[in-house]
Amino acid sequence: MQVNRTDHVENFGGHLKVKSYTTKRAWVEQLAAPTPGTTAADEKQPDPATEEINRVLSDIIRAQKLIVLTGLGTSLCVENAAGAAKAPTMGDLWNAVHNEYTNDGDAKRATWAEVLEIARQPAGNTNIEELLSRCKTAEGFEHGDKQTKIQRFIADAERIIRTKVDFLDSSDSLLLHEAFLRKLGRRSTRRERLKLFTTNYDRCFEHAAQRAGFVVMDGFTMAQPAIFEPMHFSYDVVRRGSNADAPDYIENLFQLYKIHGSIDWELNEATKQIVKKEKTEKPLLIYPRNTKYELAFAQPYLEMISSFQTALRASDTALLIIGFGFNDNHLAEPILAAIDTNLSLKVVVISPGIEAQSATNPHLQKIAGLIDQGDARLAMLAASFEELVPVIPDIAAQTDLERHLDRVRAVRER
Repeated sequence: MQVNRTDHVENFGGHLKVKSYTTKRAWVEQLAAPTPGTTAADEKQPDPATEEINRVLSDIIRAQKLIVLTGLGTSLCVENAAGAAKAPTMGDLWNAVHNEYTNDGDAKRATWAEVLEIARQPAGNTNIEELLSRCKTAEGFEHGDKQTKIQRFIADAERIIRTKVDFLDSSDSLLLHEAFLRKLGRRSTRRERLKLFTTNYDRCFEHAAQRAGFVVMDGFTMAQPAIFEPMHFSYDVVRRGSNADAPDYIENLFQLYKIHGSIDWELNEATKQIVKKEKTEKPLLIYPRNTKYELAFAQPYLEMISSFQTALRASDTALLIIGFGFNDNHLAEPILAAIDTNLSLKVVVISPGIEAQSATNPHLQKIAGLIDQGDARLAMLAASFEELVPVIPDIAAQTDLERHLDRVRAVRER
């Protein structure tokens, strides 16, 4: 069986850094592990950063309504046999498209230099999102051979992107995702179900949910074929007993909203229904380009965005943002608007490079500025998904069913 970093969740940890209203405008880093010769008294000294991280995360997950927004950062922990991340970054997508066009001798399609010229891509710019945006614009005003070539390039680039984002194998271990769902997905019946929004196309959370025994309410019917019906987001699952006087809600259930689509969604052209289909050649995705904002107002994306905005406006709500770069305005702007207007909204933003990003990204700059002004609702944590999961407080004890499933799986995978 393939061994990933995720097979050793307990070994993760590092010098995480936190910024909140209690750190007085500064980033506070966790103390290093005790060095040889350290006295017992020194070891017992509390670590201010660790205490603040625990406080911030505990406060978030105990909220009446919990929202999680995840981006690419939650998929980079899945590795291939060589130890490299299987999920592609934007740079990886640029290289994949560039390599195919550089090494291909197909005379019927443009050379790489022709593509850049037709798209008017600035020299030295290697942003795949900007290139596809310029190509889509050029498609609208070019004619003849140039239009044909740029249309072919767009189709090829989207095909390459589809192939790269479909990276999960049945042998991939997703213990980090499983642990994450166990800690946040099992909530008291007095609190609302976890709402997990993700910009990722992959099926990491679905695979982890299946292995961990979670039910995923993702807006699709439970019949076959599974058809997208938004009303299913409001459905729940109860355990009905012969003598039960009240509904007994199952413990392991969360709502999943895939804001940019999924590699297993397909539009049935005959019925105009969105269905789930494994290994589809025409997945329903919002590809990286500047029209993402416009496409977000078509179904099924409109339903996802509307649900996200509605959830942000609710009272007693906490938002945990993990591995999202705040580069998508159609998501960043609603978050900032909710921070401005919903005084009961608590927000924690987590990313390994957030300290540097908060100095350059205008959205993160605003959040950092509010923290500096003493906004107790907000906090930032410099940590990767691998570093985060072990330090999330586990406020719900593991159920008998979960322990049984773990035992069964351990025997099966021997």
